[in-house]
Amino acid sequence: MVKRRDFIKWAGGAGISLTAAGWSLLAAADGKRGTATVAAGVPTGTGIKGRVVVIGGGMAGATAAKYLRYWGGTGVDVTLVERDTSYTSNIMSNLVLNGSRTVTSLQYGYGNLASRYGVKVVKGDVTAIDPVGRAVTLAGGSRLAYDRLVVAPGVDFDLLPGLETAAAQAKAPHAWKTGPQTTALRNMITAMPNGGVFVLSIPPKPYRCPPGPYERACLVADWLKRNRPGSKVIVLDANPGITAEVHSFTDAFDVVHQGVIEYHPGVAIASVDTTTMTVNTNIGNIRGNVLNLIPPHRAGKVIAANGLADAGGKWTSVDVLSYEATVAPGIHVIGDAAATTQPKAGHIANQEAKVCADAILRLLSGRLPDAAPQTNSACYSPITADTASWLTATFAYDPLTKTMQPVAASSGEAAARSKDNFEEMTKWFTALMADSFA
Repeated sequence: MVKRRDFIKWAGGAGISLTAAGWSLLAAADGKRGTATVAAGVPTGTGIKGRVVVIGGGMAGATAAKYLRYWGGTGVDVTLVERDTSYTSNIMSNLVLNGSRTVTSLQYGYGNLASRYGVKVVKGDVTAIDPVGRAVTLAGGSRLAYDRLVVAPGVDFDLLPGLETAAAQAKAPHAWKTGPQTTALRNMITAMPNGGVFVLSIPPKPYRCPPGPYERACLVADWLKRNRPGSKVIVLDANPGITAEVHSFTDAFDVVHQGVIEYHPGVAIASVDTTTMTVNTNIGNIRGNVLNLIPPHRAGKVIAANGLADAGGKWTSVDVLSYEATVAPGIHVIGDAAATTQPKAGHIANQEAKVCADAILRLLSGRLPDAAPQTNSACYSPITADTASWLTATFAYDPLTKTMQPVAASSGEAAARSKDNFEEMTKWFTALMADSFA
């Protein structure tokens, strides 16, 4: 079992640690220009040159853009293409639902990437990728040439039957991308009557943030207990059982929130009727005052639109030594859009971005990627308004299967929820977000 003091060390450091190969690149650069720090910008004279375009400014894309410059130096031209002016974190967004946080507190801009690291930030949408000519086309018609392309579009969703219209989606928001739907769901919860019913559906794996839906059920149940007596949370899980932090969430459902959370595994949703607020399932019709239905996931639309969805028609298969797409040389896919054995989570996206950035810099230097990368996934899960649990997993490259496999000795979850964990959660989050955006 992982001890709490070890987890704090890993979680606090994993978000700001470099891969071993990354350290070697940075050290080589430092030898030519003195000690490099974040504030000092990027090294010069590394000898690495190339043009890299990064599509998507989330946890994966922002981290990749930053570290391509921070490790690669001024000879690496990095352009980040993002449609929004800032990124809104999905991590910690469930705390918006109980009023602990605001959506605004989860927003991060791209100013530091531009001013500290010299990343060129272009606001726009990519309409086409030319893998032969090695260029991307933007909605306005302009083209960006690249030597290496990083695609990090996050996830998109497959609509549930009955939720095809904007009006229906507004009545049953998934709020699985932080933004207006998150605020709308918060307002729906606060408008619930005493004795009301909150219905939450969990999609089949893989989906973004494995502990997230269970965490949401706990926080909503906790708020309802204190503010709407007699209410309950019905969880409709498409999976055969709890997919992450089994010990923590079993205790949360059966003990901490006993009588409030009603958990049903193996549930298939046939259709949704937002007129009657009814979910038609294989276990019967479920009605609620609030329907929070998280749909099945797929990679962001740029993946399928450009022939990169070779894994189940939804994701991109990659070589995890470099995250280069199996079907497209020179194109690297990271974060939630990549099909790997690692969870789709913000911390893993940050880690994959570093492995990818290091591999690209090696490839631009005529070298091979690191043959033994490691990544770490760490997160905290609030169980009540002031207690949390945690989960961590270290993954190492297995040359036999050519996949990232968990390291048993470095993986585990909290023995029990605690207030200390809740306090440490903010420190972990702050360090992780700074590593990607500061």
